[in-house]
Amino acid sequence: MADQTPKYRAPALDKGLDILELLAASSRPLSIAEISEGVGRSRGEIFRMLQVLEERDYITRGEGDVGYSVTPRLFRLGMEQPPVKSAIETALPVMHHLADVCGQACHLVVPSGEQIVVVARVDPPGEVALVVRVGHRRPMSQSTSGHVLLAFREEQTRERWLDLIQRFEPTLDRKKLTRLLNQLRARGYACERSHVVDAVTDLSAPVLQHGSAVCALTIPYIEQQNATQSTDDVVAALLRATGEISEALQFGSSNRTA
Repeated sequence: MADQTPKYRAPALDKGLDILELLAASSRPLSIAEISEGVGRSRGEIFRMLQVLEERDYITRGEGDVGYSVTPRLFRLGMEQPPVKSAIETALPVMHHLADVCGQACHLVVPSGEQIVVVARVDPPGEVALVVRVGHRRPMSQSTSGHVLLAFREEQTRERWLDLIQRFEPTLDRKKLTRLLNQLRARGYACERSHVVDAVTDLSAPVLQHGSAVCALTIPYIEQQNATQSTDDVVAALLRATGEISEALQFGSSNRTA
C-alpha cells in the first residue's frame, strides 16, 4: 500500500488494490473481517468490492467459504506483457534442449518488486528432478536467481532494488550481500546451496540485454548416481543456453524449436 499521499485520488480503485495487495501477501485465505481490519475499512465499504473482484476472477472463495484468496489472473495478465512474453517464447526451446542435455529441470525467473517470480519451467526426461512451479515467489535477497538478477544490473538499478529490499528486510546485511554479488558477477554465474532444499545446488546465470539481466535461468542441480555429466559440464551447458537466449533477444528469435 502506498507510503505517500498521492496527488490524485480514486477511492474505489484504492480500495480494490488494497484488497488485492493484502490477499497477495497472505499465505492463507482471509475472512471478510480480516480483510476489513487489514485494509482499515468497514465491512460495508469492502463488501461490494469483494463481489466485483470475485465476479472478475481476481479473487476466489475456497470450499466451505473459508475466506478469500487471489487467483492467478493478475499473474496471467503480467505474463502477457511483451517483454516477459518475448523472453518466455524465446527461452523455452533452449530450456527444453538444456533439460534434455543435462537431465536436470530448469526454470526462468524475473524480478517482481523485492521478490523473484518463476515464469517458465521445463522438466527433464528422467525420473528424478526438483521442479519449481510457475508462479513461485521468494525474496530476491534469499534466492540464487535473485542474486543473479541483482548482480547483473547497472549499479544505480541495483542500489534502488537494495533500498526496496531493505524496506522489507530491515536486518539485511547489505555489505555482505554486495560482496557476494560482486563475486558472482566476476564469475559470470551463481553456484549456491539451495536456500530451500538440502542436497540441491542452485546453478543460475543471467539472460542479458544491453549488458543487464532481464531474467535468470536456473537449474536446481541434483547430483545423481551414474550421471554422464559433471557439475562443470552442466554449468557450461547453462552458460551456452543463456548466451543463446541473450543473443536471440538482442538480434532475433532462436533457431531452436520446442
